[in-house]
Amino acid sequence: MDSRFRADNRRYDELRSISIERGVNRYAEGSALIRWGDTVVNCTASVENRVPPFLRGLGSGWVSAEYSMLPRATQERNQRDVTRGKPSGRSSEIQRLIGRSVRAAVDLASIGERTILVDCDVLQASGGTRTASITASFVCLVDALRTIARCDGRSDLPITAQIGAVSVGIVGGAHLLDLSYEEDHVAEVDCNVVMTSAGEFVEIQGTGERGSFSRRDLDNMLLLAESGLRDIFSIQRDALDLSESEAAMFDLLELEKGTNA
Repeated sequence: MDSRFRADNRRYDELRSISIERGVNRYAEGSALIRWGDTVVNCTASVENRVPPFLRGLGSGWVSAEYSMLPRATQERNQRDVTRGKPSGRSSEIQRLIGRSVRAAVDLASIGERTILVDCDVLQASGGTRTASITASFVCLVDALRTIARCDGRSDLPITAQIGAVSVGIVGGAHLLDLSYEEDHVAEVDCNVVMTSAGEFVEIQGTGERGSFSRRDLDNMLLLAESGLRDIFSIQRDALDLSESEAAMFDLLELEKGTNA
């Protein structure tokens, strides 16, 4: 496909530029600012020595997430959720997705009766805010788990998987990786894919916005997502500045369950 097909001159299988900066919040146990094209999301991970009531006394931990968008993150000002008295339906759906995704990365039984709360605040939205939030959440989550490991005097990290997310879709009949807002707005099919570095799926959210799509379409989109996520996993690892032992652990996570390729 001609790269000129896309408004920003990307190839159909090319990600927007992605950068992740760690340590942007001096107080949180983990923090990361992700710039994904024109989308910017700030994520923090906070460790609390408590768990929800249903886990009390069981010796296991919990990971949860909250998601919000600043009023002027979009072209027109949005009302803050706090003024409504509760999160919007969209915010609730996205934060549940982020929570499920980051929980899949943690050995909850190994962190004790602690809760890690991940907060994702969208500073600027231009498509892919949920995938950017999940990708950055994993990075700040690792720093929070490093803090827990130091407190517990352990050398290993209680991580079960490296998690990333990316969008794919069909626009003008073409299968595209990493939809910008302009593409997502007119897409026939919009799909968000959350995967592990071992090639296993955590969640697939696919919607025919303007009709149905075939199994072949889905297979093509999943192949695109897997290709893009390989680059995303590398970006996460670079941002985390892994030690030799951590790098070996991440390598093992990638090979542990094999790939679906």
